[in-house]
Amino acid sequence: MPNITKLLFKKRTILYLLLIWFLIHVLLVTFDGFHDEKQIVDVGVVLGNKVEIDGTPSDRLLSRLEKTAELYSTGYFSYILVSGGVGKEGFDEAEVMKRYLVQKGIPNDKIITDNMGINTRMTAQNTRKIMDAMGVKSVMVITQFYHMSRTKLAFSQVGFDPVYSAHANYLEWRDCYSLFREFFAYYEYLLLNH
Repeated sequence: MPNITKLLFKKRTILYLLLIWFLIHVLLVTFDGFHDEKQIVDVGVVLGNKVEIDGTPSDRLLSRLEKTAELYSTGYFSYILVSGGVGKEGFDEAEVMKRYLVQKGIPNDKIITDNMGINTRMTAQNTRKIMDAMGVKSVMVITQFYHMSRTKLAFSQVGFDPVYSAHANYLEWRDCYSLFREFFAYYEYLLLNH
């Protein structure tokens, strides 16, 4: 009987430690996501997100684009790279993003599209190639707060140092799920750096 008690105690201890690890990670990601690191850079990279079935940016994507337009208009970067893929709704996120920014008065020739940014890692890799070809170096990423730590990790893994950041001003209940999901996604990126 004492062996069963010890085993249960060990299992409970492991579960508590995992829960504490998860909670600390979520707190750090939240702090990192809300703590903007803005600096004048060459390129602002806005990561894609859902496009609605009518072809307009979702509220999450719209908040990223609004933040990007605000930063561009205040002189934080000279170029904007919009990165995304084709979602299940059938729209090219990068093209929708570019169209929106042009309507906001940003010159067409200041917006670079990455139509193959199907995930955060691909966006980082594609940005590296595009910026190397342009001969520019510094970058600021714009995304949701919960996505910031993994985005900065992906960009640092392809050689950006430092990675500046600004979070989109949009919160919703779905962010709780996103924080949970990001815990696993972050460690996948950390451990499977390819």
